Amino acid sequence: MDGINALIDGFGTALTPANLLYAVIGVVLGTAIGVLPGIGPAMTIALLLPLTFTLEPTQAFIMFAGIYYGGMYGGSTTSILLNTPGESASVITAIEGNKMAKRGRGAAALATAAVGSFIAGTIGTLGLALLAPQIVKLAIKLGAPDKFAIMLLAFIAVTTVLGSSKIRGLASLGIGLLIGTIGIDKSAGGQQRLTLGIPQLADGIDVVVVAVGLFAVGEALWVAAHLRRTNAEIVKVDGARMNREDWGRSWKPWLRGTVIGFPFGAIPAGGAEIPTFLSYALERKLSKHPEEFGHGAIEGVAGPEATNNASAAGGLVPLLTLGIPTTATAAVMLGAFQSYGIDPGPRLLTDHADLVWALIASLFIGNTILLALNLPLATVWAKLLNIPRPYLYSGILFFASIGAYATNTSAFDLWLLLIIGVLGFFMRRYGLPVVPAIIGIILGPVAEYQLRQALQISDGQLSGLVDTPFSKVVYAIAIILIVAPIVIDRTRSRRAGPDGGDGDGTHHVPHLTPNTEGS
Repeated sequence: MDGINALIDGFGTALTPANLLYAVIGVVLGTAIGVLPGIGPAMTIALLLPLTFTLEPTQAFIMFAGIYYGGMYGGSTTSILLNTPGESASVITAIEGNKMAKRGRGAAALATAAVGSFIAGTIGTLGLALLAPQIVKLAIKLGAPDKFAIMLLAFIAVTTVLGSSKIRGLASLGIGLLIGTIGIDKSAGGQQRLTLGIPQLADGIDVVVVAVGLFAVGEALWVAAHLRRTNAEIVKVDGARMNREDWGRSWKPWLRGTVIGFPFGAIPAGGAEIPTFLSYALERKLSKHPEEFGHGAIEGVAGPEATNNASAAGGLVPLLTLGIPTTATAAVMLGAFQSYGIDPGPRLLTDHADLVWALIASLFIGNTILLALNLPLATVWAKLLNIPRPYLYSGILFFASIGAYATNTSAFDLWLLLIIGVLGFFMRRYGLPVVPAIIGIILGPVAEYQLRQALQISDGQLSGLVDTPFSKVVYAIAIILIVAPIVIDRTRSRRAGPDGGDGDGTHHVPHLTPNTEGS
């Protein structure tokens, strides 16, 4: 009940006029950003972070949380009306959603996505409120070996789950860890590492500059290199509504999607892409209308969209209780905590309880605002895709430059921004995922500190890293994450028939190539 009482106090803070205004701004921005392909909530928060230092931390994070949830909502609109996922987690929604829209069922697809997102987001946020205090009680008891094991698990998870190549994931993580070590090593006699004799690098590279460079500048350069004109046709829909049959076919997928999405978000498993795929596959198997899948089945929209938003809520559990991000947006928000001088981790819920509970309460408020916005205005959001790409990304580069300069009022940061942006471009060029890099930059120094603490306690014995029951369990999970994909791939290859099916005449879920530019 402690969590419920604290949540009630959080509503008192979140419902003040100023905080309510920032919640509205956040969800509107997030929805608009979710619609635009290649511009996700992580990039938006990274761009806004330098511009929000004049705000109170509570106001800033309420706005960031609104952007986070809004981005999840917005991605479904263009997936359905344009077959153009604005967010990677909305790719699965496009499989059935766009087919429904072309059959004249776009209104039902938009409605089931919006209502499912609302239900899953609300249940997921309630789960966050109930779980967070319990996880904090456990986390406070963890020692250095346990904390290092958790961070190692996060590194392994993001490299084995994200992208199609584990080698590329490891390479991206290595880039992040390398950048994270730049500066003075305060725990080893104050020696400088990788500063190349440049005084401005003695304090390391500001995480804001890195995040803006990798996400915003890297994406802008990539789009500029692949800019092309596309004549996307928006399916005309008059609002969003469902009939009685649609409600009957959607409510179970909404609940199942919530159950699938929340746990996946709460563990370092790489975001919402995998659980949305699992939800789609499950709904296809359980549906009473399997013949509609691939031609516009409403269950194929309801389940993945609920999973998407439940996963977003679950992703805040490790962020607020352990200081461990599981998605790119959570990683940028972790950097935002550090920029405000707030140490994210088990003590966040006690040292900054007002901020955390106001943030959680604002998620309930923002979720309700998003439902009100998406039902009547779904087709309006899709028209944002008509913005010419040169104008859009020129504006992004402009605000990225202002933000990077405003962080430390240093022209040197603008050169760093350009260098990191070029690095982000080449990472996209060679298929290296950006998320492992940003997580390595943020968590790398913390993991190094915990590793040194653990080795000091054990007098340098490596066995000291696995001398607690908790750390042994975490390492066992890490081994499963490494081995399981290999076993699954080999099993699929043995079962696959000569026609690419599963050996029994069935086929896998069709691969969708979204109609995006630079995403």
